[in-house]
Amino acid sequence: MAVARRAFLRSGAAVAIAAVADAGCSSLSVNPPPQSAAGWDQVPQILARIVPPLFPDRDFVVTDYGASGNGLVDCRPAFAAAIADCSQAGGGRVVVPAASEFYLVNGPIRLLGNVNLYLEAGSRVVFGTNPADYLPPVLIRYQGIRCYNYSPLIYAYGQSNIAITGAGSLEGQGFHWSDWVALAGADFAQLQQMVADGVPVEKRVFGAGHHLRLTMFEPYECRNVLLQGVTFRASPFWTIHPVFCTNVTIRDVTVSPGIENDDGCDPDSCSDVLIDGCTFSTHDDNISVKAGHGADAQGLPSCENIVIQNCNAAGGNWGGITLGSQTGSKVQSVFVQNCRVGPCSNAFFVKSSSAIGGAVNDVFIRSCLAAECGVFFRVQSDYGGYGKTPPLFSNINLEGIQCDAVKGTAFAIGGDERNPIVYIHLKDIAIGSAGRVQLVRNAFFITSSNVTIGGKPVTISGLF
Repeated sequence: MAVARRAFLRSGAAVAIAAVADAGCSSLSVNPPPQSAAGWDQVPQILARIVPPLFPDRDFVVTDYGASGNGLVDCRPAFAAAIADCSQAGGGRVVVPAASEFYLVNGPIRLLGNVNLYLEAGSRVVFGTNPADYLPPVLIRYQGIRCYNYSPLIYAYGQSNIAITGAGSLEGQGFHWSDWVALAGADFAQLQQMVADGVPVEKRVFGAGHHLRLTMFEPYECRNVLLQGVTFRASPFWTIHPVFCTNVTIRDVTVSPGIENDDGCDPDSCSDVLIDGCTFSTHDDNISVKAGHGADAQGLPSCENIVIQNCNAAGGNWGGITLGSQTGSKVQSVFVQNCRVGPCSNAFFVKSSSAIGGAVNDVFIRSCLAAECGVFFRVQSDYGGYGKTPPLFSNINLEGIQCDAVKGTAFAIGGDERNPIVYIHLKDIAIGSAGRVQLVRNAFFITSSNVTIGGKPVTISGLF
């Protein structure tokens, strides 16, 4: 390691790492950070802090407020009235009974404090597709940038003790929003320019006349959030997207595909999050941990203390377990265990770019299974453009993982020469076959132990 250390210092990489503090990221010493054993010791403390909210034993049934499950009546007023009464009474359950058809909701459901929206088995809530019903604009985070946009299908702002539970389904009719995929580019470019020009958040107003798609569930600046048992179908955009939230439990939830960019679950600048026993199947990333985009993320909370366990990332066109690409304020202390990753392009994927900045530090992944994938483990520092603030990726640990087969490169690790990747630890990894073992550039201090492909030992190494 002494030779590698001298080469590392000569390369200028150490200077890049120290300089990243000027870009809003933590600096690192050249000394290696703690590895897996010490990292996993944090998990019991994190889980002890994640406590699902409790609700009074009171029920407010939406059919008592005029809702009908015949698929014809607009049930949004009934849902809103039941939620308001429940919250004003001090909390309880807003119950959605089973129905022969479905409950049509033309516009957003807005959750209030101390309300558990409970969907009985056999209930379906289907959201309407008229954009005007999702106005006026509300504060959201769109692809890592704060702005005012059409309301998410289910939204909460600054609330405590909120939940969606039960065995029913929430359906977004995502295919009706498919035209917006191509139309959103100009609006997102405008939003990025607003950030560059220093336009205040309150003046970044989209909505009518624009085409930034709606997320399905977005609690914003909320505490004590619970999702349990329900199914989300056909989201227009990202499906479960908590933003700036604390103490979040997502358990036994199912997400089925929507349309393009239909990520299953994206905790974004949140802390103390448990994702447990869920099944995701999407056209994009199944799970993606995020922390904002570029300059708009500076000074805002990181995404940290995230535990993902016992989940089935059943399949997606892009990533199984993903960190990024929005990493602007920092993603750190992420723990993934006992998960299964289905067929996808990238089984385990860390991604960002110098146009986004930020960091991903202290990631621990163990005891997982992966089906055939395009790339087993990808770390990419140039995903999403080129700019002045290369991201810092450090201390990423994979241990005890089996993968059926890799069509392309098993280990694709690409750092930015201005800020190389440092400290990746790979242990007890067995891959059935691979088109190529490794493609590594601008990465230092990679260690591998008992890594095999086709039963034959391989060594994954960084640059020295």
